[in-house]
Amino acid sequence: MNIQNIIYRIKLHFQADKELRVALRDIMGFYPHCIDHYKTALTHKSSGRRAGNGKPLNNERLEFLGDAMLDAVVGYIVFERFQSKREGFLTNTRSKLVSRESLGKLAKEVGLTELIQSRGEQRTHNSYIAGNAFEALVGAIYLDQGYTAVERFMEGRILDKLVNVDKVAYKEVNFKSKLLEWTQKNRVKMEFAMQKQSADENGSPVFSFKVLIEGVEGESAKGFSKKEAQQLAAKGTLERLRREPQFIDAIFMAKSNRTKMEEMPQTAAPRLDTDDTYASGIQEHHEEEEIEAKLQAPAADNSSDADEFDLSDITHNVAEPSREDIIAAAEAAAFSEE
Repeated sequence: MNIQNIIYRIKLHFQADKELRVALRDIMGFYPHCIDHYKTALTHKSSGRRAGNGKPLNNERLEFLGDAMLDAVVGYIVFERFQSKREGFLTNTRSKLVSRESLGKLAKEVGLTELIQSRGEQRTHNSYIAGNAFEALVGAIYLDQGYTAVERFMEGRILDKLVNVDKVAYKEVNFKSKLLEWTQKNRVKMEFAMQKQSADENGSPVFSFKVLIEGVEGESAKGFSKKEAQQLAAKGTLERLRREPQFIDAIFMAKSNRTKMEEMPQTAAPRLDTDDTYASGIQEHHEEEEIEAKLQAPAADNSSDADEFDLSDITHNVAEPSREDIIAAAEAAAFSEE
């Protein structure tokens, strides 16, 4: 324990919010300087708290800042750990590490959820509160002690101790399969539309795909293979389905319009009181006469086509074998038995 921490612990006995400061120290590995940042980070909007000027006081702004800091810090950590991997792999790994689900689990693991100020029913029914608070905490750390403190917290306290980064990185999540499962369950049409194929500066092929659900545009993505591009596009579309109710509404509105169109007759029934029916009947009569005439006409002599399959070889009238044929067959059978 360094001298600064010893001095801080002595001061702690004379400060307000002693329990919160100790709890944050257990989570972060260091004591907070400005406790107000952390109080804000732990305040959900459902708490109804307001600042001195009457404005709502909650963690949404810190959540925004923390999200940006996590992308930068975790992106750098992943970049350093997987130096031979391409951009798609790095992006996918970072996304899994900083997803709302992952951050929510980490918040519970370190005990952060016990410090969140919110209405009880909101905490029970909103699984994102914990993940959002974790992001807000990172934002508070940055404001309080800077980028290095965020990096030290994420690498030393979180990723090294609580997360198997290699396992997360190489775990294949089939986002395309999950999206297909959702569309089939809801009976909506989905396709991956290829936008273009190009090449990067090294000549490697780059594919671009867009998800279309009932014609409504989902997310687009690029990848060094069709599979990678489709997976990333599916992942982005799944995230939109989870956070944008209006996106889902647009899909089901398009489905409703499509099914109505399918139920409507595509063409009008023909009228029976016009000359069209009579004319078409005459045409069909002439066609029948032409077919019958062709069937009755003698077949042309195509002796030059000796190799063609001849239908005349197929008959039900089996000719009686001659005496010579019977003797030849008996001799062949006798030789085959020796």
